Amino acid sequence: MSTAAGAPIALSVIAPVYNEEESLPHFVREITEAIAPLGIPYEIILVDDGSKDRSLAVMTDLASRVPELVVVSFRRNFGQTAALQAGLDYSRGQRVVLMDADLQNDPADIPRMLQKLDEGFDLVAGWRKDRKDAFINRRLPSMIANRLISMTTKVSLHDYGCTLKAMTREVAKELRLYGEMHRFIPAVANWVGVRIVELPVNHRARQFGTTKYGIGRTIRVVLDLITVRFMQTYLVRPMQVFGLAGIASGTLGFLVCLFLVFEKLFFAEDIGNRPLLLLGILLIVVGVQLLSLGLVADVVSRTYHESQNKPPYYVRTVIGSSAATEQLEPLRAQSTLRPIA
Repeated sequence: MSTAAGAPIALSVIAPVYNEEESLPHFVREITEAIAPLGIPYEIILVDDGSKDRSLAVMTDLASRVPELVVVSFRRNFGQTAALQAGLDYSRGQRVVLMDADLQNDPADIPRMLQKLDEGFDLVAGWRKDRKDAFINRRLPSMIANRLISMTTKVSLHDYGCTLKAMTREVAKELRLYGEMHRFIPAVANWVGVRIVELPVNHRARQFGTTKYGIGRTIRVVLDLITVRFMQTYLVRPMQVFGLAGIASGTLGFLVCLFLVFEKLFFAEDIGNRPLLLLGILLIVVGVQLLSLGLVADVVSRTYHESQNKPPYYVRTVIGSSAATEQLEPLRAQSTLRPIA
């Protein structure tokens, strides 16, 4: 079932593609078989992430025969996160499903995930409860990463690495993904107060090609986790983390130098060659630098919010006078008030 170009539709299924020429015909067929019985207008968006095989040619051929299929082709390989973000940018669905194109995610799970959205949840995260991957280089690092991410972000999920997710349009349009941030979609979505549920999904062994993931990705995930935690906690108040560290360092350095001055004045101690003096001066300098960094970060944070007209809050709904609701957007556009930081 197709719709006019540019018109909103019920569902968008987004999948990044990298060297999956053998999987693609089966993937598109399974998606169609899973969604067609629902009787809703939908689109399948495949994002070619600079594939080196015949994936783009296969997708082009499929698009000529499947009217619901949209192909977005990158100039080079930008990574899975960028591919998912491109899919989100090009999507028109009121509900959005993200999944891998390697056939390990089962399209038959899509109706169950949409049903969860109908129950009032904003984001449904897939949980590969019975995962069909090697233990040492795939499942074990994933288990460690999931535990670490859950503890750090305070959003407890069993499987952050599962690409299969369903979300409402409101959640999808708030996502801005960089680096390896696609793993942290539930944590990022949690910032805006969404209702998240985890759903066990079917996971299948890889049928074609080889895995694109390696244990080396764990380091990049940890680095992105630090970024996520900082943005989750201090994005609108960076001075509180840099300023606190700067005050602590500067105060400790001042006390060290004060102690040395006391020894010099009252005990005639030689302090010129003492390492403690260098430590005190270093702590004071570091404290000043951290305070300066906090000030710069605070200015950048305000610029980030104000340049994009991003409010420091997210409203789920407004109940009351329809006239007041209608005036909400014009008032925001005309207001000279700046977002609270």
